[in-house]
Amino acid sequence: MSAVLEIEGLRKTYRSRKRGVRHALDGFDMRVEAGQVHGFLGPNGSGKTTTLRTLLGLIRPNGGRMAILGQELPRALPAVAGQVGAIVESPQFFPHFTARDTLGLLAQAGELPRRRVDEVLEQVGLRDRAGERVKTYSLGMKQRLAVASALLKDPKLLILDEPANGLDPGGIREMRRLMRELAESGMTVVLSSHILGEIQLICDSVTIISLGRRVAFGPVDQVLAAHSQNSVRVRLEAVTDLPHAAETLTRSGIRVAAAEPDHLMLADVDKPAEVSRILAEQGLYVSELTPVAVDLESVFLELTATAPVPGQNRQVDQSAKVDQTGTAGGWGA
Repeated sequence: MSAVLEIEGLRKTYRSRKRGVRHALDGFDMRVEAGQVHGFLGPNGSGKTTTLRTLLGLIRPNGGRMAILGQELPRALPAVAGQVGAIVESPQFFPHFTARDTLGLLAQAGELPRRRVDEVLEQVGLRDRAGERVKTYSLGMKQRLAVASALLKDPKLLILDEPANGLDPGGIREMRRLMRELAESGMTVVLSSHILGEIQLICDSVTIISLGRRVAFGPVDQVLAAHSQNSVRVRLEAVTDLPHAAETLTRSGIRVAAAEPDHLMLADVDKPAEVSRILAEQGLYVSELTPVAVDLESVFLELTATAPVPGQNRQVDQSAKVDQTGTAGGWGA
């Protein structure tokens, strides 16, 4: 597959009298293949929004390489702008305009066919409310309107920053369906979100950024597999036996990752049956022995809690080593 988005060694440094030098991006790398839904994840202050704003020409980087659709940025930004739709941070709309009027103005400004207005309103589920003023919209409806504005020009690359913000569970499910339909139609979607369960469900691949550096990348299943610890949850018939069980297992070379009030969490267990045998030999009887699958949230928390401090030696990506080979109204229309 060809890369729709490529970032290599991207750097952005801020200087201030109070805080000194701060590396918002410190040699960041990212690659997104055509037709994927790609999750872009990072905690607050990680450099995620800085990366998106730099891609869209809203921030000038200090170094590195960027390309969209094979065109080098920022030189080719005017040439590719018509093929990129984006929402970065919370878009603002005129509150007294209707949704249809809002999109109509954006379509006119972008010299786009008027028919696209009703098409994108239908896509995001707002067609029945299109004649109502934006000020009457809920936060979730405004998010849908923002996505509609980014879809107006039928882009090849769609970049969405927290599109599910304010949506109820039904709205989140509909947004998930929309993202998959867009990818199946050939569009490439870069999706930034703090709802990690949704990212795991919807995305083909992910990039995780922390402190301005990439700490994980690759297909979702391979990133999860690379961080699986063969975890096992153990419960005993007698809760009071847990301390004795933890001591016994540790003595036998099995790592007790956590001792909870009613169970133990074990890590790096290749043969769970050995746990039952070791405990039974000491008169400790197991009532539950359950493998625990790793999820994206636990991987995310692990990586972003232990990421290196900028300025220290660069950390090699810990995830799967598989490198798959502004706002609405600006880029939105």
